[in-house]
Amino acid sequence: MKWVYILAVIAIYIKFLVMPNTLGDLPSLTIVESIIKDSGIPNAVTAIILRNRLYDTIFEVIVFTISIMGVYYLLANEKPYAKVHQFTDEASIVLARLGATISALVGVELAIRGHLSPGGGFAAGVAGGTAIGLVAITSSPEWMQGIYKRYAAADWEKISVLAFIVLSVVTLAGYELLHGELGGLFSGGAVPLLNILVAIKVALGSWAAILLFIRYRGLL
Repeated sequence: MKWVYILAVIAIYIKFLVMPNTLGDLPSLTIVESIIKDSGIPNAVTAIILRNRLYDTIFEVIVFTISIMGVYYLLANEKPYAKVHQFTDEASIVLARLGATISALVGVELAIRGHLSPGGGFAAGVAGGTAIGLVAITSSPEWMQGIYKRYAAADWEKISVLAFIVLSVVTLAGYELLHGELGGLFSGGAVPLLNILVAIKVALGSWAAILLFIRYRGLL
């Protein structure tokens, strides 16, 4: 069986060397202008991530999901930590919660307007996860866990992943939403929705990981 794999690798390399990489007629527009024109949004980076290289982004979301599942698996047999270290002085609590508020607002802005300006779903999710982490180090673990369960954050995380994959498959199949007016909030077809779904997934996944590390490690 090993020789089959070796022959397959050699055949693929021969294909790369023998078959030419033909280039079609290049457009008169620059690459960036062409991407903006095709996607209907001014942020070419987001257009590449969520349109031109959507296959890559799908698997990036799946890898992040697997990493959160890995945290669950690796800590499943751990003994909960007896003492949780948190900020206790008033100044640190005020500053941490102020930072959490700012991070949350930035996350919402990046998720909603990431297709118009620098930002996007992953950056928005990181900002949201940062806000949750800052709240976690100033609040009781029981309260954080209660909020997580009350609003079914784990279920919403799974729903966001499934919705992202379904919408991505539909987009890759060639069915696109209306692009709208270039530069408008409701433009870019499915790109804004994909941004929001990624932001929800990353933020809620970070929340789950934070709760696990607090419970089993006593520290963030």
